[in-house]
Amino acid sequence: MQLDNRRIAVTGGFGALGAATVHAALSAGARVVAIDRTAAPTGGLGQALCLGGVDLADPKAAKEALAAAAQAMGGLDALVNIAGTFRYEALADGTVDTWDLLYRVNLRTAVAASQAALEHLQAGARIINIGAASALKAGAGIGAYTASKSGVMRLTEALAEELKQRDITVNAVLPSILDTAANRADMPKADFARWVKPEQLADVILFLLSPQSCAITGALIPVTGHV
Repeated sequence: MQLDNRRIAVTGGFGALGAATVHAALSAGARVVAIDRTAAPTGGLGQALCLGGVDLADPKAAKEALAAAAQAMGGLDALVNIAGTFRYEALADGTVDTWDLLYRVNLRTAVAASQAALEHLQAGARIINIGAASALKAGAGIGAYTASKSGVMRLTEALAEELKQRDITVNAVLPSILDTAANRADMPKADFARWVKPEQLADVILFLLSPQSCAITGALIPVTGHV
């Protein structure tokens, strides 16, 4: 998949999926700005510009970061909203603060970053969000997580409708369990071969960023491996 000189901002760009997406986009010829709340990784991410210490749930910070990304690249062709987190917590033993946290990190960041990107996106642009396959039917202990990811899915559908006349597509991928070091540590007895590798999900994201996906918008695409 070729993305020659496409200018892409990736939120949550320093994490496992974010870094995989950044590297894949760079390999496909794109120019990339990676944005994250944490400090930029030592050595950076290839040729990507790294903007660390950004609280994307803050609309002002999101606006400044997306403006900086657009200025650095001479415009913006796509936004990939990867910033997110997970908590496993049953309601009886948990707190409302967990629901607030997951709403803020998983949904509010996508809303604020998307809103901030709109003034920079032109016809043919793309917005890609990260939902969750588990949000289609929640299980025990993941109510807060799946509620926030359900919000991401509804955001995707609504924004796709709002941007149709501007020829900007908005889609979401719905992964199952990603094969990351953190998930392996949390579930050491699982069959890791059944999980989705970040690089595999990045390949789907790259397709949605490409010209070949121009007829797809408002889609919620399961990427579940063999889970």
